[in-house]
Amino acid sequence: MNTRPDQAPAQGVEPIAPLREFVVAMTRLVERTDHEPALLAEGRELLAKLIARDDWLPEFCAQPDPQFYRQYLLHADPLERFSVVSFVWGPGQRTPVHDHTVWGLVGMLRGAELCQRWKREADGRLVPDGEQATLRPGEVDAVSPTVGDIHVVANGLPDRPSISIHVYGANIGALRRHVFDPETGASKDFVSGYSSDRVPNLWDRSAAVRGGAGAK
Repeated sequence: MNTRPDQAPAQGVEPIAPLREFVVAMTRLVERTDHEPALLAEGRELLAKLIARDDWLPEFCAQPDPQFYRQYLLHADPLERFSVVSFVWGPGQRTPVHDHTVWGLVGMLRGAELCQRWKREADGRLVPDGEQATLRPGEVDAVSPTVGDIHVVANGLPDRPSISIHVYGANIGALRRHVFDPETGASKDFVSGYSSDRVPNLWDRSAAVRGGAGAK
């Protein structure tokens, strides 16, 4: 794990606390509004704060696979109003052309991510939409059917893993979505699932309480 300058955990505060604080803040946000522009704008600020440091992600949610990118569930809202996922990209790994069908935010935690947006032409074909973008640590991008929902994502580093943190307006691993043939525009349904049946324990604050920090 890499702690950025001036971002060391306070004494008595468990490393996972930033993720718990993010989940609490996102829960309050989705309770207050379902207006997508507000969710994207305010959620972007919350995610940027979370990824400003990278010492909080549990190691089992940061492990690459030699063949496939991995998608680890960090938290799912009980009402499935949002989910938080870590994507771990090995060298050379990339997605097919795909969509999400809900709003989403992508924050770069470690390494770099390449993103190429696609759009549908009048004849049904899919073509690249603008230049390929590079997402670097601390940067946040947005997707949704209203702001652009079809893209390809790849690890931007040739020799080591990259990790991004994604927030979606649904339980993304259980959502029926689509991959596309860019030549014909034909779509195929898929449900991504998750790469592990473990999730981080956000709620054991016992050590901090025993140490006098974070008591309520």
